[in-house]
Amino acid sequence: MEARLNLAASPATADVLKHLMGAGKAVKASPLPATTQELVALRVSQINGCAACIDMHTKDAAAAGESAVRLHLVAAWREATVFTDAERAALALAEEATRIGEGAGGVGDEIWDTAAKHYPEDQLSALVALIAFMNAANRLNITVQLPAGSYQPGLHH
Repeated sequence: MEARLNLAASPATADVLKHLMGAGKAVKASPLPATTQELVALRVSQINGCAACIDMHTKDAAAAGESAVRLHLVAAWREATVFTDAERAALALAEEATRIGEGAGGVGDEIWDTAAKHYPEDQLSALVALIAFMNAANRLNITVQLPAGSYQPGLHH
């Protein structure tokens, strides 16, 4: 399977991708814990059904030492006992912000307040940026049908 379109090869979108990936690198360098970043990136990608991003973030998280148990349970994090309260707050915010069109009023105050309780403002800002970045990356990859399975850990870091 090949992607419908190589966005990086097109002069019309190569510059856009360069800036978008730069935003992703800025989030990666933020004070938001790396583990939280990978869990959130994975969960957003699962919700959106982005196989290429699920492939990437699962492999990157595993290469960074994340356990297989936690990676397998991200999709069912509410019922799992392997996540910290802070990680659970980040995953809840990621879900609600990703499904923003499905609910009335966007991200609810309870979800926001719980995340704000666990993350200082600089980390919370990075978390919001990460969620937005992942939703954008997912939509690009899904639209061009970027294939999954061949990603090598660390390729986009």
